[in-house]
Amino acid sequence: MNDAVLPLLAGVPLGVAGLVAMAPRGARWVLPLTFATLIASLVVAVVLVAETRDGSSIGHGVAGWPAGISIPFVADVFSSLMLVVTGLLSLVCTWFAVVSGTGRIHLFAPFVLVLTAGVNGVLLTADLFNLFVFIEVMLLPSYGLLILAERRRGTDRSVRGSRLYVTFNLFVSTLFLAGVGLTYGIARTVNLGELAGAAQESDAVAAAVGVCLVALSMKAASFPAYGWLARAYPSTSPAVTALFSGLHTKVAIYAIYRIYAVVFDGDTRWLWIGLVAFSLTMVVGVLGAVGENTTRSILAFHMVSQIGYILLGVAIFTAAGLAAGIFYLLHHMIVKASLFLSAGAVEVRHGSARLDAVGAVARREPWLAAAFAMAALSLAGLPPFSGFVAKLTIILAAFDAGHAAVAATAIVVSLLTLLSMLKIWDAVFVSAPREDASAETAGGGVVTEQRVGMKLTAPGLVLALVTLGLGLGAEGLLSLTQVAAAGLLDTSGYVAAVLEGGVR
Repeated sequence: MNDAVLPLLAGVPLGVAGLVAMAPRGARWVLPLTFATLIASLVVAVVLVAETRDGSSIGHGVAGWPAGISIPFVADVFSSLMLVVTGLLSLVCTWFAVVSGTGRIHLFAPFVLVLTAGVNGVLLTADLFNLFVFIEVMLLPSYGLLILAERRRGTDRSVRGSRLYVTFNLFVSTLFLAGVGLTYGIARTVNLGELAGAAQESDAVAAAVGVCLVALSMKAASFPAYGWLARAYPSTSPAVTALFSGLHTKVAIYAIYRIYAVVFDGDTRWLWIGLVAFSLTMVVGVLGAVGENTTRSILAFHMVSQIGYILLGVAIFTAAGLAAGIFYLLHHMIVKASLFLSAGAVEVRHGSARLDAVGAVARREPWLAAAFAMAALSLAGLPPFSGFVAKLTIILAAFDAGHAAVAATAIVVSLLTLLSMLKIWDAVFVSAPREDASAETAGGGVVTEQRVGMKLTAPGLVLALVTLGLGLGAEGLLSLTQVAAAGLLDTSGYVAAVLEGGVR
C-alpha cells in the first residue's frame, strides 16, 4: 500500500465532514455519504493490518518534507488493529444513532466524521504536538455531540454531565500541552523518532514526558481521576455514550502504550507507579458500580474498572503483558460498546434507564437479551468469549512477572464484575418492574410494554457476535497482538519509519 494513504485517513473524513455540514437540512445523500466514508476508512484499516502483520511499519512525511519538519504518520500492526476496531465501532454506533433518531439530527453526521478524523490522526501521528492537535480535533465535535444528543430533552443531569466533560477535558488538554512544551524546551524536539529512549538518558525528559502521560492517564479515566467519566458518559444519549466508550479513553490508552514504549523504552524504574494506580482503578471502578441504580451508570463504572486491566499491560511491560493488554484493549472496546447499545435500546424504547423501571425484557426481546448476556459474560471473563482470553492472559502475565498481588486483585474484581452484570440482568431482563416505577422514568414518561424491535437490537447483537467470534478464534488475534507487543519492546522499526518514511 502506498504510504501516502496514511494522512488521507484523517484528511478525507475532514473533507467529507465539511461537505455534509453545508448540506441543506433533510438532504438524502448525507447519511449514505457518511456511511460510505466510514466503511472506506474501515476497509483501508483492514488492508493496513494485512500489510503490517509481519511486524513492519509504514511511514509517511506529509508533503515530502524532511524528518523534523513534516508531520509524520506511521502505521504498524498495533495502530492498524486500533484503526480497524475504532472504524467498526464508529460504523455500528452511527448505525444505532440513525435508527434511534439521534443520528438524524442536523450536524450529527459531520460531527461523527470529524471525530473519526481525529481518532485516525491520534492513532497514526508520531509527533507529540500533532498528537495534541488531533486530540483537540476529537474533542471539538464531541462537545457538539453532547449537546445534539439531548436536543429538546435537556435535564439537569445532562447539563451537569456536559459541563463536567468539557471542563475536565479542557484542563487535561492544557496539562498535556504543558508537557509537550516542557518536552520541546528540554529535548528541542517532539518527534517520537527523535525522542526514542530519551527518557532513559535524561530524567528531565522523563519528567516532561511524564506530564504528558499523566494527562493521558486522566483522559483514560485511571485512578485517581476517574469520577468524571462515570458522571459524564451516562448524561448523554445511548448512541453517543457507546461511541465515546470505544474511542476517547481508548485512544488515550493507545498513546500511553506508544509513548512509554518509544520514549521511555520500557524503563522499569517507573512501572511500580502504574501497577499501584491501575490496580486501584480496577478496584474503585467495580466498587463504584455497587451504589448505582441505572444501567448506563453501572456500565460506566465498570468501564473504569476494565481500563485498569488494560493499562496493567503497559505496567507489566513484558512481551506477555503487552500482548495481553493490547488484546484486552481491543476486546473491551467491542464488548463495552455492545453493552451500551443493548442497554441503550431498552432505554430508547422505554424511556428509562432505571433498574426498577423496566423489567422482564427477556420475555419480550429474546435477541436483545441474548446480545446483552453474551457481552456481559464476556465482560466478566467467562468462556468462550473474548473476555475470558483477555483476563486469563493478563492474569497469567502478572503472575509470570512476579506480581501475584496484582493478579489476585484482578481475579477478585472479575468476580465482582460478574455480580454487577447479574444485577442488571435480573432487574432489567428477568424481574418485573416496580408498580410505581412509571412515575420515575428519566424523561418523566411512562414505561410501556412496547417491543424494542430488531432495528435497535441489531447493532448491539452484531458486536456481541464479534466478541464471541474473537473468543472462539482467539489464536488469530493473539498472534497479531504478540507482533504488536514485539514492536513495542523493540521500537527500532517504528522509529526508522518515523525518521525515514517508507516501509521498515
